[in-house]
Amino acid sequence: MALPQPNPRSEALASSPLPPRDPAMLLARQAAGELRVCSVASFRQHVEAAGLAAAYAATDVLVAANAEFSDQASLHLSLGPTEPPIRLRDPHLDGVAALAAGGGSDLVLPIGSGAGEGQRLGGAQVLGRLLKGASVALSATGDTTVLHPRRELHLALTLDRIGTGRLLLQRGIVENGIVAVSSAEGVLRSPYGPLLGPFSNALYTCSGADSIGLAMPGLSLLGPGSPVLVGGAIGWVIGCGSGHQPGPRRLASGHARTPGAVAAISVDLHELRPEWVRPCVFEGHGTALLVAIAAPIPLLNGAIALGAAAGNGSLEAPVLDVSIPRRIKPSFGGLPYSALHSGRVVVDGHRLSTAPAHSPRLAASIGAELIAQLQDGRFPLRPPLQALSVRSALIPLDA
Repeated sequence: MALPQPNPRSEALASSPLPPRDPAMLLARQAAGELRVCSVASFRQHVEAAGLAAAYAATDVLVAANAEFSDQASLHLSLGPTEPPIRLRDPHLDGVAALAAGGGSDLVLPIGSGAGEGQRLGGAQVLGRLLKGASVALSATGDTTVLHPRRELHLALTLDRIGTGRLLLQRGIVENGIVAVSSAEGVLRSPYGPLLGPFSNALYTCSGADSIGLAMPGLSLLGPGSPVLVGGAIGWVIGCGSGHQPGPRRLASGHARTPGAVAAISVDLHELRPEWVRPCVFEGHGTALLVAIAAPIPLLNGAIALGAAAGNGSLEAPVLDVSIPRRIKPSFGGLPYSALHSGRVVVDGHRLSTAPAHSPRLAASIGAELIAQLQDGRFPLRPPLQALSVRSALIPLDA
């Protein structure tokens, strides 16, 4: 395992006198069953009790985890041949519209689709049923050709009848989150949950210091080819994701003050476990998935350890008024995660109650699973093939 090339996103981290480590040593420890792994939270406690040097000397790899909501995902299925052959057109799964992907029996199902006014069924619910062993109704017409004469297809599809399938998370890991508030009267149905306004409650989308992006500034150890634990399965970072902003405003420590860098992830459908992949509906917005993801952070040098040691009091998220239906929304500065976790904050002179728009419980459980897999050698320690792109992927389509 080789250390990734220096990344401009993490240059703001202070230098540290702690000695660098040979990555081969970590691989040898893992092979011998002696890899010293702990959660980011446990590492911070060790730092507070004994200092950074002692915590670094006693730890090889950290584990950070997220369990956040996303509707920017899609399910890619490759189905087997039919007799006579069919070239799918206008496919539906349990009534949810999918997209024919160009191949004879390939289709793409948007996770965030199908939950218009009064509807509670979308691609997320179809995926949830498949993972629980239920069948879903597949219906499609055929784009008839000489080699594909079949005109219609109707059958019950189960997970074991799907040849291959992958879940693509276009915003699998985001460096930081936001705090959503509403200045509007009444209840605002947002993609983060219900917001009561004006300025009555706030929902924060990132867990703070325990999250992958704030324990690993700039997502500096992730890139194409990086393994991560996704919904209980080994998934892979495939590159930068939707809305990737590698150069956001940063704190002096190098941690992002806004969502920042984004990694896209692909994972095998058949390996997912339903306890860590939960379909949900946001009333007035649509369907989404709650997906638990954990990532290893090898402590290869002092800068990595220093970035992971930052506490919730020194990290912040931007407060946005999401009731304004424009791309650029009014901002009320940033709030420290320690205040968000306390349950009460003050925004523009208003006292608001706070709640997480994520699942700390699922994040903790998948983090514990990754610790166990790293210790017994089931999860690979390997570097990315290259770093995430330094080019911003957030390019507005202004007309």
